[in-house]
Amino acid sequence: MKLYVVGIGCGSRNGLTLEAEEVLRNCDIIVGYTVYIEQIKRYYPDKECFSTGMKHETERVELALRLAGEGQNIALVCSGDSQIYGMAGLAMEMSEKFPNVEVEVVAGVTAAISGGAVLGSPMTHDFAVISLSDLLTPMEKIVKRLRCAAEGDFVIALYNPSSKKRVDHLQKACDIMLEYRSPKTVCGIVKNIGRDGQESRIMELSELRDTQVDMFTTVFIGNSETRVINGKMVTPRGYRNV
Repeated sequence: MKLYVVGIGCGSRNGLTLEAEEVLRNCDIIVGYTVYIEQIKRYYPDKECFSTGMKHETERVELALRLAGEGQNIALVCSGDSQIYGMAGLAMEMSEKFPNVEVEVVAGVTAAISGGAVLGSPMTHDFAVISLSDLLTPMEKIVKRLRCAAEGDFVIALYNPSSKKRVDHLQKACDIMLEYRSPKTVCGIVKNIGRDGQESRIMELSELRDTQVDMFTTVFIGNSETRVINGKMVTPRGYRNV
C-alpha cells in the first residue's frame, strides 16, 4: 500500500493544506512524534495513532513503512513541511527495504513561511533556512553555512535556535552576522507559531544577540534592505525600481 509523509503546518489545524487534510481523513493509521500526534489526534478520533518520542525518528519511520507494507495506507506526520527538517528524506532512504511500499510526500507550510507572515513579509527576496541544532550536523558546518549566508546578504530563518544544552548558539550566530551586517539590521522572532501563546517581536540585530529564545521560536534575520514598515518586517524585492 502507500505511505504518505504529511506536513501538518505549524501549531493550529488552520495550517493544514487541503491535500494534507484529505490524506489524514482517508488513511488507516497515523504515525508521528508524540507532540504532533497529541496535537492532531482529537480531530481524527476514528484513526488509530502510533507515536514515538524525540530521537526515535528511525524507529518511527520503520514502523510506518512496516505498517504500510502490511497493506494499509499510513500517514507519517511532520510539523511544518514534511521535507524541511522532516521525515520525507528518511522515509525515502529507508523505503529501499520496503519495495512494495509507495512513498508519497505531502507538502506543508514550514515555520519560515508561517512565521514570516506573522512578522509581515521578510521572505520576499532570496532567503536561507538554517538549523542551529548540532545534533545531526557538525557545528563547523553550521558556522560555515551561517557565514556564507551572511556574506551573500540572504534573509535568514533560523530553526532550533536554542535549547537547554545549546543556550548560546543564537548568540554565536548573531556574532557571525555582526561581522557582515550592521547592528541595526532588522530582525524578528516568532514563538509558538499558530499555537496558544503565540508571540512575536521585531528588533535590531544587536538586541537579538542578547534575546532569550527556545526550541519553539523561529528567528528571522533581515538582509541589508529589510526594513520596518507600519510596524511590520518587510524585505522589498525591487518591484518599485523597475
